Amino acid sequence: MRFRLAPTPAQEQALLEHCSHARYVWNLAVEQHRHWRPGRAGAPGYAELSRQLTEARRALAWLGAGSQTVQQQALRDFAQALSNFFAGTHRRPTWRKAGVHEGFRIVGQRGKAWDVRRLSRKVGQVWIPKVGWVRFRWSRQVSGIAKSFRVRRDRAGRWHVAFAVIPPPVDGPGTGQVVGIDRGVAVSAALSTGERLSVPGLRATEATRMRRLQRRLARAKRGSNRRARVKAAIARVKARESDRRNDWVEQTSTDLARRFDLIRVEDLRIKNMVRSARGTTAAPGTNVRAKAGLNRSIHAAGWGLLVTRLEQKAPGRVEKVNPAYTSQICHACGHCVAESRESQAVFRCRACGHVDHADVNAAKNIRDIAVGRTVTARGALQPLGGAVNREPQPVLSSG
Repeated sequence: MRFRLAPTPAQEQALLEHCSHARYVWNLAVEQHRHWRPGRAGAPGYAELSRQLTEARRALAWLGAGSQTVQQQALRDFAQALSNFFAGTHRRPTWRKAGVHEGFRIVGQRGKAWDVRRLSRKVGQVWIPKVGWVRFRWSRQVSGIAKSFRVRRDRAGRWHVAFAVIPPPVDGPGTGQVVGIDRGVAVSAALSTGERLSVPGLRATEATRMRRLQRRLARAKRGSNRRARVKAAIARVKARESDRRNDWVEQTSTDLARRFDLIRVEDLRIKNMVRSARGTTAAPGTNVRAKAGLNRSIHAAGWGLLVTRLEQKAPGRVEKVNPAYTSQICHACGHCVAESRESQAVFRCRACGHVDHADVNAAKNIRDIAVGRTVTARGALQPLGGAVNREPQPVLSSG
């Protein structure tokens, strides 16, 4: 649960020092594990890193003046990140950069929750070591007891505090209703019910301002104060876009979890889909600018975040299905041919003449596909992993 912090100027300076201390300690740990591989000796564990931290605090007055709680927690987080990497669930921990990774985490000692108190209906306070009571905007009800929290500063200069509280799952209606969701760029989420939902982006005036600021940034000298001011202005505009996307994801995921008992989505490999098309110097890619624009649109649509929040709010009620041919099959008769999708929005079956919105037609196919099975070019279902006939096929009835 994330809330907006409102530190005073003196508190903000102390928070920035905490961020720099945590980043410094993290980067030192990364440096020591940079060339280490499993099976090799010499990589220090958390105990050794903690001992080195004690020596560094004695040697460096700047580091010793900071909070030992913040710095030791950064080492614990690094040890956990390294364990996740070797377990194959996360990527290898890398460097943290100033201005980008500004934050730190606080964990209660011996399972005790940190002090959080409410001052009024919309104002609360949280105790941060060596900073004191810092106010935040109480914008939602806190469920459960937070035994840890993370303080973070985004690129727009805003401070946030996120309490590690797992909210209860959203209960389904109990009616057995199933919905299919097709994710796209023009339509962020098309439902099998016929609804078409889109992430609210920047308004026309904001998009114009963004382009103007980007042109100013290209002309600004690196390292100049003018460039820093332009970058901050761009970050504020992008923060509005990100906030709107996150708000849309939260509202949409909650609404879907409440309305449907089973939610089926495409099993998309988003990481592979947004890979750069630049290629190498010897073999440069083609349509690089167009692919970069498509990648930005995919990220802006919030594909991965929507499914992640659905899985968290409706655990066990989200199923991922194979997306093969779902956009080419006619939901009315089962005929499958690529030419049936006339454009991004129009689907017109070449066999029966059925007309529907292309994304809604795909969502209906996703809803009706059995989990663990894929769609053949004939419009039928077969076990996942079987051969797929990609040749044009005659018309087959849906029965």
